[in-house]
Amino acid sequence: MSHRLPAFALAGVWFCLDRATKLLVQANFGPQDVLPVIPSFFNLIYTENRGMAFSLLADNESEWRSFFLIGLTALVLAFVTAVLWQSSPKGLAASRWSRTGLSLILGGALGNLWDRVTSGAVTDFLDFYVAGYHWPAFNLADTGLTAGAALVILDLWRSRERRPA
Repeated sequence: MSHRLPAFALAGVWFCLDRATKLLVQANFGPQDVLPVIPSFFNLIYTENRGMAFSLLADNESEWRSFFLIGLTALVLAFVTAVLWQSSPKGLAASRWSRTGLSLILGGALGNLWDRVTSGAVTDFLDFYVAGYHWPAFNLADTGLTAGAALVILDLWRSRERRPA
């Protein structure tokens, strides 16, 4: 079996999970609804983020904001797809850890791109907090992007440690 199939299948599954969870939240939550899952730590909410990670650029009213964010995401998608599409895995796609990470990045980027193109904002619903300190709300696409980047970085670090001095 080609190394491509598992990589793109995982990206597709992650994209579908992200879409399904966002659709569930949109269908069952209003803007002010809060569902405590773990009191004083984790809620499900419904919010729209017009910016990027940590709501950066969310307050920017420029008409170029959407073009910039969509363009940046398209560049990431093109790069990750090209790396995963190589005929024989090498470089960033040489290990299973990195391919898994890149697949999660691809699925997550597609999920947030879909939101941005169809509604101009990304649906976020996972709300973690301790006392009065809130982590910015996020979604499964963001989780895939973060976990994927962590796997790629961890694999790069591991491969550097194994290399003889």
